[in-house]
Amino acid sequence: MATAYIYDAVRTPRGKGRDGGALNSTTPLELQQQLIAAVLERNEFAATAIDDVILGCVTQVGEQGGNIAKVAALYSGLPDSVSGITINRYCTSGLDACNFAAMKVMTGVDDLVLAGGVESMSRVAMLSDNASFYTDPAVVMKAGFVPMGLAADLIASLDGISREECDVYAVQSQQRAAMAQQCGAFSRSLIAINGTEQDESVRGSVTVAKLATFEPLFTELGRKGYEATFKAAFPDLDELRYVHHSGNSPGIVDGASLALIGSEEAGKKHGLRARARIKTMANVCSDKLLALTGGIDAATDVLRRAGMAASDVDLVEFNEAFAAVSIKFTRDTGWGEDQVNVNGGAISLGHAMGATGTSLVGTVLDELERRDLNVGLVAVSGAAGIGTATIIERV
Repeated sequence: MATAYIYDAVRTPRGKGRDGGALNSTTPLELQQQLIAAVLERNEFAATAIDDVILGCVTQVGEQGGNIAKVAALYSGLPDSVSGITINRYCTSGLDACNFAAMKVMTGVDDLVLAGGVESMSRVAMLSDNASFYTDPAVVMKAGFVPMGLAADLIASLDGISREECDVYAVQSQQRAAMAQQCGAFSRSLIAINGTEQDESVRGSVTVAKLATFEPLFTELGRKGYEATFKAAFPDLDELRYVHHSGNSPGIVDGASLALIGSEEAGKKHGLRARARIKTMANVCSDKLLALTGGIDAATDVLRRAGMAASDVDLVEFNEAFAAVSIKFTRDTGWGEDQVNVNGGAISLGHAMGATGTSLVGTVLDELERRDLNVGLVAVSGAAGIGTATIIERV
């Protein structure tokens, strides 16, 4: 089987996902258009070489509907021959887009693919697709939908993770992101959009004392039947502790990401320099009530598939889907805090759902190069227990 190489990875800054946010006036199509233009300009190859565009997008309605991947290809002036597909595996979508592209390259279906994601959460609100999974009470009950914040509170309660631990973790994320901005750690991948050059939601000066004043977000929702459901499913659960609030939860933001993935032959033909190869990938699904542990299980599974130990990995990007989940990740996997999310994560930088996975691929690759290290792992949890992980190696 052929090898899939990463030739480039770019992303937009993340703007606050609300009216007045830095990217609120920029449509999802325009975000992707500017990234596509940047990849073509940075790598100086003909657009006719691109076979496909694969984009993750979770809320596929309105400006993000109608197969935004193909529309972005057309809107960006790519040749009619370039196909496009939009995928939704919840928050893992951007990472799955990279993995799907890699699989197409590995099997010889395509030679060069643009893979990424986009989510403009200020313009296309989360859950605005009104899917029956979370709007129809009969479907919610039968399918077992659990809101992500409540799942995070459940994980904290079962694992004995305190509110203070979550707040300490959130402050660390903010401080790391602020330091990364100051030292230019994101500069290789970050493409300025309409004058916005930095992620907007980083708050490096926040303190644990300040976060202690924030009210929990999910108490009222949990008391509408979820507490009873959780206690019935987990007999050891004495009470549901509400530890997550806006300061230790992933930020709602606008953003897009894009990676150029191709074969060795495509690189030679078009004068592209490979930065890394995609070694192994995994997709799992875990307990639907815990909902957010899939990324942890995927990280374990991808190591098994690769025949590697945790000690073989230099840096890890695990999407910060709430502080308690991130704390559980380091507890369960054995990686140290000096290896995981070293430049902050979604709590500080924000989580543009469909775009995050590909953004993390670029983040870990940039940091591997900055530190002259070799192996990186990216893992993301999605709703309903879904998890995706990928291991990359520099070349």
